[in-house]
Amino acid sequence: MIKVQKRDGRIVNYDREKIVRAIQKANAEVDAAERAGEALIDGILDDVEKDCEDVVHVESIQDMIESRLVKQNKYTLSKKYMIYRYQRALLRKANTTDESILKLIRNENKELAEENSNKNTILASTQRDYIAGEVSRDLTKRMLLPERISMAHEQGAIHFHDADYFVQPIFNCCLINIADMLDNGTVMNEKMIESPKSFQVACTVMTQIIAAVASNQYGGQSVDMRHLGKYLRKSSNKFHRQIREEFGDSLDNEAVEKMARIRLRDELKSGVQTIQYQINTLMTTNGQAPFVTLFLRLDDEDEYIDENALIVEEILRQRLEGIKNEAGVYVTPAFPKLIYVLDENNCLKGGKYDYITKLAVRCSSKRMYPDYISAKKMKENYEGNVFSCMGCRSFLSTWKDENGEYKFEGRFNQGVVSLNLPQIGILAKGDEEVFWKLLDERLAICFEALMCRHKALEGTLSDVSPIHWQYGAIARLPKGAKIDPLLHDGYSTISLGYIGIYEMTKLMKGVSHTDPAGEEFALRVMNRMKEAVECWKEETGLGFGLYGTPAESLCYRFAKIDRERFGLIENVTDKGYYTNSYHVDVREKIDAFSKFTFESQFQKISSGGAISYVEVPNMAKNLEAMEDVVKYIYDNIQYAEFNTKSDYCQECGFDGEIIINEDMEWECPQCHNKDKDKMNVTRRTCGYLGENFWNAGKTKEIKARVLHL
Repeated sequence: MIKVQKRDGRIVNYDREKIVRAIQKANAEVDAAERAGEALIDGILDDVEKDCEDVVHVESIQDMIESRLVKQNKYTLSKKYMIYRYQRALLRKANTTDESILKLIRNENKELAEENSNKNTILASTQRDYIAGEVSRDLTKRMLLPERISMAHEQGAIHFHDADYFVQPIFNCCLINIADMLDNGTVMNEKMIESPKSFQVACTVMTQIIAAVASNQYGGQSVDMRHLGKYLRKSSNKFHRQIREEFGDSLDNEAVEKMARIRLRDELKSGVQTIQYQINTLMTTNGQAPFVTLFLRLDDEDEYIDENALIVEEILRQRLEGIKNEAGVYVTPAFPKLIYVLDENNCLKGGKYDYITKLAVRCSSKRMYPDYISAKKMKENYEGNVFSCMGCRSFLSTWKDENGEYKFEGRFNQGVVSLNLPQIGILAKGDEEVFWKLLDERLAICFEALMCRHKALEGTLSDVSPIHWQYGAIARLPKGAKIDPLLHDGYSTISLGYIGIYEMTKLMKGVSHTDPAGEEFALRVMNRMKEAVECWKEETGLGFGLYGTPAESLCYRFAKIDRERFGLIENVTDKGYYTNSYHVDVREKIDAFSKFTFESQFQKISSGGAISYVEVPNMAKNLEAMEDVVKYIYDNIQYAEFNTKSDYCQECGFDGEIIINEDMEWECPQCHNKDKDKMNVTRRTCGYLGENFWNAGKTKEIKARVLHL
């Protein structure tokens, strides 16, 4: 049997009838005397087939047909056949965005509207970003990526993330070097911003930096809030000085201290409020609020730990209160994401800052944030270091500067390509030999796609985003300098994502990966992917990492493609979604402690990005149980979060869980309101919260979630 290599690299069976149809279409374009009869066509194809090797490229077959038509003096027919080939090539490269853009403008593009639960596609500003994104996707598919990569993406073998931004030389996510920008000043819109002299100004400048950074990248960003401690002290010193100037010696030291504390408390509250309001009301050029994470760590080695304890406490108090919606009711905001670091001084074992952790637990029970990072477990996994993820879950690998010092802030992720593991399981049909062969083939495609991401950034000039490259967010390069040194030698990361460990294991072993037989197989797959990225890192010098994909919309996209291609498969395509990264099936009954213990082993392997969650009911009257889980997190898992429900019905004032009914509609259980414009619903979408509703697959996944506590 002759095999044909397609333009995208796929190997398919030779199809004689397809060639016959192509020649007959050319036949219809020429005079009768010039046409090739059935006998001649059969003879030409017999001749071609004799000359074909076991595997032949599609272009070679077409070249042979053209030459044989010429030998038969069918010059006009040969020319028409050549034109037909050319037209087919043009069709493959044709612009395909018109209909999707028009549907978007008419608010009829349901797929785009549900792609990102934090983007409102009715807004003109968001539509503008989506229109640009549709054009970028189209150019990426037709011209910027090799056809083999585009085809693998279209068939759901892989997902080339953020193709809607690939036409521009911008990257995914970062850890802002906020200390450098605040201490040494920065420049925005060609205006110099000097180092702040107070906490309030530092908060304002920080939010402006966050907005500028978000507008020049497409992923999340994180800020280590410890760097604001020194500015709170500056304000404290300023108030002491002002009070002395105002009252002279008429006040004793105790009175001065008391008055300074009152003024400082007001500024602290105002500054934190500025951060919360600004982040939730600023609109970036991406048509949404900035995807930003505030990293809250109380480090005993921090000289400003007392000030930072006040800042962290105020951030948690204001988040617990919430933000008013348009009806004036306090609701849960999606941003900023909060990460609270558990350490020996606050892990609820008698530490100095346990009182702040108790406040954090209250806040999580009501507003879902903060999430929790265990300094103890993180130090085990990252050479003794504790640092924030970039955005929701993307972690840097360790890297040392020329002085041998670890550096994390001012680094970034170049981009992500994700692997559809369930599809490999479907194709392997339980045969492990086939599975490993397919996995290696798909990993090779992912590597090629990731190198496309990397190559697209090479040669980029610092001028494309001065806030990143020239004024401190990432670096302070000269104008006109190339960013290439920051792309190499592991300074930045580039991520292999994956989805559906549960479904893959179910297909290959017939059991969940929580079953011992399934667990062993799942860990082998995880380690094989880890070996691949380590090998790529060694080969290229680039910072490849293994990343548990958030899969907000991808959980639906992959499942939808596979259902269309392979039909309904129980516990796989029939659900309407695939399970996030290595997570336990959302329907599986497992307690919170067992879930975290089980998933922690996957987090260690997935060091380029991972987060685990437990689903909990309303815990407001049982905070002790949540505190027990937080204690467990500190000793057992690096990065974890609580999912609860925080909804509000604007029709009847119901404050609780708005349900998903049997028709997959959001419905108030009290007044049965189904108008999504008249309710506030916030759910954990991936690592972030979402508040603009979700696609069909993610909605089914949310509905299927069982409680773990």
